[in-house]
Amino acid sequence: MTPTQLLREEHRVILKGLDVLERAAARAASGAFVADGWWAAAVTWLRAFADRNHHAKEELALFPAMVKAGVPSEGGPIAVMLEEHVEGRRLVTAMDLGTGAARIAACGAYISLLRAHIEKENEIVFPLADAVLDEQAMQGLRREFDVVEAEQGVAATLAGAEAALERLAEAMEGAR
Repeated sequence: MTPTQLLREEHRVILKGLDVLERAAARAASGAFVADGWWAAAVTWLRAFADRNHHAKEELALFPAMVKAGVPSEGGPIAVMLEEHVEGRRLVTAMDLGTGAARIAACGAYISLLRAHIEKENEIVFPLADAVLDEQAMQGLRREFDVVEAEQGVAATLAGAEAALERLAEAMEGAR
């Protein structure tokens, strides 16, 4: 699997996570109970998989490799992606610290941001990376991605992230 294929697979899992978040926000908005502990677990999952794993691979490996290959770091897609990562972190913190309507609003904003962000990466950034990075650069990225996953353990793997997400979905659905 190429580095961009792996990132796309991680996007697939993150999109599943956004669907679970969306269901939780809808439940909470309708007045149904969603425990603070559930929200804390969801935030932990987002921070572990979407940020410390996935975004780390982009920020520490993919984007620098693209810049080295001649893609501008300012005023282009890389700058936009980095700005959106920062905004996503802000919204995750707002979900973590907020309650009630504020948490639901932060959740909705995060879901919208990330769905659009993922589409831009899948349709613009990753094809650009595939076009400008040679085989040697791709092999280097794969090694760097393996280091990120090794440092973070099972939570950084697709299987581990999907299993944790399934537990979150079951806990939210089971709280009816």
